[in-house]
Amino acid sequence: MIANKVLVGSTVVAFAAAIGLFVYVLNISKAFSYLTSDSKTCINCHVMNTQYAAWQHSSHASVAGCTDCHLPQDGVVSKYIAKAKDGFNHGVAFTFNNYANAIKISDDGARRVQDNCVLCHSSLASVVTANSDINHRYDGKTDRRCFECHKEVPHGNVRGLSTAPYNLGVLK
Repeated sequence: MIANKVLVGSTVVAFAAAIGLFVYVLNISKAFSYLTSDSKTCINCHVMNTQYAAWQHSSHASVAGCTDCHLPQDGVVSKYIAKAKDGFNHGVAFTFNNYANAIKISDDGARRVQDNCVLCHSSLASVVTANSDINHRYDGKTDRRCFECHKEVPHGNVRGLSTAPYNLGVLK
């Protein structure tokens, strides 16, 4: 009888500790912020401070947030699938510290950014495509991405963690 009470008591304590640890991890990781479209979410990890600071001073800051460019715009389901996939990949990379100093966009991410460039700038994109034979930067290639020529939009010319060593991002 006493052994059962001890077992039940220790089980309750272990369960409460697990719940407490789970709530702590949710809080410390700012897990619920990833369900929003707030651009400040992108600087939950310090490695994005440089990109965030450059975006804040760009022409896009007043019209487009991080999710407007980096996530699909064709529906909520595809947006959250991309968020989950990117979040998992970022979590693994940051946890195991196996990412390059100069962060590069994935092929899937680059495709999403290109699609969103064309979505927002469709009239300009159609003019550039129509005039590709006279546009020396476009060179008539149909597979070029907007950011091949416009690399500085909206993250500036910075490409590494050490390019803005005193940038602390935004105080939350």
